[in-house]
Amino acid sequence: MKRRAWLLGTTAGMGALLVGWLALPQRSRIGLARLMAPGEGDFALNGWIKILPDGGVVLAMPRSEMGQGVHTALPQLAAEELDVPLSAVRLEQAGWDAIYGNVAMLYGYLPFHPREEEREDGFGRVKAGRWLVGKVGRELGLNATGGSSSVADAWDTVRLAAATARASLLGAASLRWKLPTEEFQVSDGVVSHPSGRRAGYGELAREAASTPPGQVQLKERKQWRVIGRPAPRLDLASKVNGQARFGIDVRLPGMRYAALRLAPSLGGAPGRIDAAEALALPGVERLVQLPAYAGSSAGFAVVASSFWQAQRAAQAVEVEWRAGPGGGPDSAAIARRLEEAVRSREGFTFYSEGNVEAVAAGEGSRTIEAWYRAPYLAHATLEPMNATARVEGGRVEVWAPTQVPQSCREAAARVAGVPVERVELHVTYLGGGFGRRLEVDYVAQAVRVAMDLPGVPVQLIWPREEDTTHDFYRPAQVARLRATLDRQGQPLALQIRSAGDAIAPRWMERAAPGLAGPIDLPDKTGAEGLFDQPYAFAHQRIQHVFTRSGVPVGFWRSVGHSHNAFFLESFIDEIAAQLRQDPLVLRRNLLRDSPRHLAVLNLAAERSGWERVPLPAGRARGLALHESFGSVVAQVVEVSLQGPLPRVHRVVCAIDCGTVVNPQIVAQQMEGAVVFALSAALHGRVDIRRGVVQQRNFPDYPMLRLALAPQVETYIVPSARAPSGVGEPGVPPLAPALAGALFALTGQRHRSLPLTDLS
Repeated sequence: MKRRAWLLGTTAGMGALLVGWLALPQRSRIGLARLMAPGEGDFALNGWIKILPDGGVVLAMPRSEMGQGVHTALPQLAAEELDVPLSAVRLEQAGWDAIYGNVAMLYGYLPFHPREEEREDGFGRVKAGRWLVGKVGRELGLNATGGSSSVADAWDTVRLAAATARASLLGAASLRWKLPTEEFQVSDGVVSHPSGRRAGYGELAREAASTPPGQVQLKERKQWRVIGRPAPRLDLASKVNGQARFGIDVRLPGMRYAALRLAPSLGGAPGRIDAAEALALPGVERLVQLPAYAGSSAGFAVVASSFWQAQRAAQAVEVEWRAGPGGGPDSAAIARRLEEAVRSREGFTFYSEGNVEAVAAGEGSRTIEAWYRAPYLAHATLEPMNATARVEGGRVEVWAPTQVPQSCREAAARVAGVPVERVELHVTYLGGGFGRRLEVDYVAQAVRVAMDLPGVPVQLIWPREEDTTHDFYRPAQVARLRATLDRQGQPLALQIRSAGDAIAPRWMERAAPGLAGPIDLPDKTGAEGLFDQPYAFAHQRIQHVFTRSGVPVGFWRSVGHSHNAFFLESFIDEIAAQLRQDPLVLRRNLLRDSPRHLAVLNLAAERSGWERVPLPAGRARGLALHESFGSVVAQVVEVSLQGPLPRVHRVVCAIDCGTVVNPQIVAQQMEGAVVFALSAALHGRVDIRRGVVQQRNFPDYPMLRLALAPQVETYIVPSARAPSGVGEPGVPPLAPALAGALFALTGQRHRSLPLTDLS
């Protein structure tokens, strides 16, 4: 196992198996898991699995469900190894042991720093830079849902924990019946023997809890009955009938509601406040001032008996706002500075091979150059930011839709001035995450408001306008791409230099300060998808200039891949046009050393009819290929024009995401990614003037309408590789495929997002 090695052992007296993992190459041991917390009548067999009296299985769930299907996929892993129906698996929020940390996400994004410092973040002092190689603490067990890593990270973990629990149950039956386990059969949670003896898991659980598991062996692929097969989502019924509880659905006795209002200018703060009129409104109780969290805007919240009353009162407060430092950032000026940074600075070289300068100066060679640009983007989750908090007697209780429960607890503890062990967190369903709920600002604010009403639960809700104008945005980015062709027109060299803000260091400062450091190390999100692209250019240099724009930036669905795929794939199309080649043919030639990518590309081309099915007049196709989060996705887009705007009719997706746990979820994620990416490609942009975000709500930051949603077809390449990402890899190829289709249709090349300016 490349990412982790397993420790299997028994605890004297209890005999219960404890499962733990090693993060980083075996030398950085995290430790062994505790048993799951006991419930009424259940028996914990390890840190992940409990057995109920009725034979049901309880799986510890450390990942947040935000529509990506993880609350079905992970139970499928457990059901497979335990030989129980998927319907028998129930979920329980995992505890705070390091074993629940997301190693796959850590490997993806977090550098380490060998120094420590203290700094003020607006709600208290934090110590940074505590992650040292060889000194691995609770930070490395970061519990986060992101980076399309949940199934990849759980693949070995949950299967082995379930297989270990099954071995303990078989061991209990063996001791009871005095028979060897090799003679047993297991079906639907019932252990049986040819002699007629039978016992359900519920009957064996007590004995299994004190029985060493013996030999633990994972099933072979040919034995799978649950993994790899479509299964209905376990959360489907509750989301249809309204029983599912999202953060904004939390209701507690005596609860109050708080509406947020922040300084319009990024980094701004309130000056004079006159709340007399607002506090006189019915149901209004108080105004609580809120400091700027980790460099964001400061403001206040108004507390009332209902959210409507609180929101009306917040708008009635008369306030003189102070602008942010230097008058606040301006997106047009930032775009100019990014272009100048590309022209004048080399930045960090992520990848270099060969000699691009010598090739470019070679006799008979020619160079193609193009500039590409991508704007700031908001997350626009359908459920706005919210959290509910209660503070009383030195304890804090929080209900939150979050992707980082551990970071939420730490933020709540820091704000309330209590040890983190005195913070209880309930993770609800998330009405969309996309990286926005990797932040903890809204939780810190809810706790701060609740501190002014001891013992009273307070639900803080961000109005949509605050959510849009005070996001942690996907960074704006500018890139210059150059390709050198020889005299026969063969591509020889590729140079890419891009510029934009680093994401990971800023996020660590806010959400995981224990991992942050006094200096920024190179953040791969700036150039991901460029330095690791698959095309066979013999000479390459891929660089990125890291900037500090003053705009709050954060992870956005598919992160740097979301714009870097647009840059690279659109440029491949430009090379094909210069060579008068079919874009598919050029890609095939450049993928001669990448059979996995070529297989995905060919599948998408075949299923779309690229080479064999002509389109009616007024329609055109475009294609793109991109690898992200370990998965390779190719998309073919069919488009026409309706007036001045493009209309996408069909998107064919091919994906190699390794072993597929649930093909139905893969198809759902491709469909959702297409709609998400199409919204951004056609409409997505955030403009900032004098520090103020101009877009405020869905009328000026629109989503794709249902009537305009395309037909989406998903085809999966069979693979025996370990699972890789699914939730995000469907986003990056859409914009370049659409741009290519528009070029084929109109002859106009689009090098800036969004793609709505077709004049």
